Amino acid sequence: MTIIATAHATSDAPPSAFFARWADMATWPEWNTDIEWVRLEGPFAEGATGTLRPKGGPNIRFVVARLTDREFVDVSRLLGARLTFAHEVTVAEGGTTITVTVSIDGPLRWLWTRILGAGLAGSVQPDLDALVAVAEGVAA
Repeated sequence: MTIIATAHATSDAPPSAFFARWADMATWPEWNTDIEWVRLEGPFAEGATGTLRPKGGPNIRFVVARLTDREFVDVSRLLGARLTFAHEVTVAEGGTTITVTVSIDGPLRWLWTRILGAGLAGSVQPDLDALVAVAEGVAA
């Protein structure tokens, strides 16, 4: 497995605010600058599938691989690789901490890292910061 990027943020918003935004996938383009649209087939639940279109790219299928009260993980299959976005929330004194980790595995991970790596690495933190602003009810 290769970690492409990790982003961290702290917020006054409760974890439920982030899960509400993640669950409302049709609104992801409001805070995720890399995505044209996202469609989830059925409810936001572990095992649910969907499709997203990155800006300038082809449609990509994904699955909600894990969903708990602390974590949301979605996985997209690429040719010869799996791209994973792990979103974790923790509550501590001082607010909610949100961590997003983007990783890739599979025999062609090296190729996909070359193709997607720099763009993803450059956008994960700004997208998380925009999500925090939306979750806190502030215009991003």
